[in-house]
Amino acid sequence: MGSLAIYPGTFDPITNGHLDIAKRALKIFDRVIIALAVNPKKTPLFSSEERLDILNAIKKDNPELEVDSFDGLLVNYAQKVGANAIIRGLRAVSDFEYEFQMALMNRWLDNRVETLYIMTAYRWIYTSSSIIKEASMAGGNVKGLVPDYVHAKLNEKFAVLQKK
Repeated sequence: MGSLAIYPGTFDPITNGHLDIAKRALKIFDRVIIALAVNPKKTPLFSSEERLDILNAIKKDNPELEVDSFDGLLVNYAQKVGANAIIRGLRAVSDFEYEFQMALMNRWLDNRVETLYIMTAYRWIYTSSSIIKEASMAGGNVKGLVPDYVHAKLNEKFAVLQKK
């Protein structure tokens, strides 16, 4: 069956930085699942269904990656799919404190699941879903920071929102 890692996130939207981390994780693991975390406490730009649609469209260009979604505890999802590793990306020291707390909680809940951090490639260090949405909403061109499909979906979303 091989080694399996989960790369979880809200991916609202997925960026080229996210994809870079997922692809680099495949150098370590046989399989990587990009797992859309459904979090009712967050109010994303794209619905869960839209984000899953985007991830599945991105998968067509990246068949080596798997796509799934989950709600609830990440470690429960890891048990369900048989993964023993969680992949997280780090851009800056400021990311580390939150990620460290999450890793410790996951370790407390299930010490069989390891968390591995992959440093973001330098070209994506300032890229985040939040800043992509802000720039796109203000009319900025984010082409090249996100997959082409995501770029089109952002343009569609903000064209609809601007008409309201």
